[in-house]
Amino acid sequence: MNSHEIDYKIYGEELQFVEIELDPGETAIAESGAFLMMEEGIQMQTMFGDGSQNTGGLLGKMLSAGKRLLTGESLFMTAFTNSGFGKSRVSFAAPYTGKIIALDLSQYEGKIIAQKDAFLCAAKGVSIGIQFQRRLGTGIFGGEGFIMEKLEGDGMAFVHAGGYVIKKELAVGETLRLDTGCVVAYTGRVDFDIEFIRGLKNWMFGGEGLFYAVLRGPGTVWIQSLPISRLAAKIVSYGGMGGRREEGGILGGLGNLLDGDN
Repeated sequence: MNSHEIDYKIYGEELQFVEIELDPGETAIAESGAFLMMEEGIQMQTMFGDGSQNTGGLLGKMLSAGKRLLTGESLFMTAFTNSGFGKSRVSFAAPYTGKIIALDLSQYEGKIIAQKDAFLCAAKGVSIGIQFQRRLGTGIFGGEGFIMEKLEGDGMAFVHAGGYVIKKELAVGETLRLDTGCVVAYTGRVDFDIEFIRGLKNWMFGGEGLFYAVLRGPGTVWIQSLPISRLAAKIVSYGGMGGRREEGGILGGLGNLLDGDN
């Protein structure tokens, strides 16, 4: 293996963190701000680039850092190396409610495509790059833009998604339609496209937007029930100046009236 071999355990239900056990000399890399805690013997070092072992010198590091900048991530990543003589553990926390997904890249032909901001941490040797959407319509209306994260290598990587996460296996030619924001990750041979929702009433009153995300097998797909964009929109709608503090027809309206909201 080119990547470091690490052991791990995921704790929690809705607000999770992953604990990675490192043998002497092993290293885990993590997204900036993901660190939770570490035991004695582990040293932290900030790195320029994506943390893969073969970056091709300064130019390679600059290119990998530039790719991360395109996905909205920091130019730097953090490496946590066990410099002691025994096993030691370091933990990384999810940024919001949801699930942490453990991905053994060696089981998925060494490549996973993920939504931006999904990456949490990985074994050193895993490359975190970018994947451009090949179709113009998918890039504009697919919910993830033209650029997604690409995880490559043969080690363990961990991504985070919102709400409940379900894993689906698609056979050759099998198609799955879903909300554009609910795609978390998929394997390299899955075809990602968009499809226009038919029917004028569906466009105007369906509340689901104008497009489906269409995933076509073969491959594996991970789906989230609560995209962070949907959660943020709900918080804004309830927390704004015109927000209503009560729900429920007549009684809700009466409550708002008494509170001075109407």
